[in-house]
Amino acid sequence: MTEIDQQAPGEPAPTTEPAPAATPEQPCAAAEARAAEHWAAYLRAAAELDNFRKRAAREVEAARQFGIERFAAALLPVADSLGLALDATATADAATLAEGHRATLRLLQSAFERAGISELDPAGQRFDPQLHEAMATRPSADVPPDTVVEVVQKGYLLNGRLLRPARVVVSAAPAPAPEC
Repeated sequence: MTEIDQQAPGEPAPTTEPAPAATPEQPCAAAEARAAEHWAAYLRAAAELDNFRKRAAREVEAARQFGIERFAAALLPVADSLGLALDATATADAATLAEGHRATLRLLQSAFERAGISELDPAGQRFDPQLHEAMATRPSADVPPDTVVEVVQKGYLLNGRLLRPARVVVSAAPAPAPEC
């Protein structure tokens, strides 16, 4: 029979080799190794974060400097058209110049459209102080009070956000006739 077979039930099994005695330096060395690994991981994470911040700052600066590049490129044909119009003022008749101005305006509106700029022309609409700037009021019996009766200067929206309010003249209720 083997040693294990000769063992009485409930007794612990004998070990073949004695466990080495742990020295106080072993747990300390293991903890120092883990601490060194954690410190190295921390330094890598800190370096990655610093690199990310620098890259983000470079991208923001590039976006600030060149963010309007597409819009500027869309405006170049407008500038070219205006230059041609100035050159033609000495030889062209009024109708030709007017047609050139209309073409230039279409180029400008196309550039605005591509950049997300839309025109705000509130003629006949109810006055909205968030989109319109009242320049004057005009008594009118023909339209309800607080209605835009004249657009002095059109407003513009940039991707739905107000770029410039429309400057308008707003209707007011007519003054009552004086009683005698």
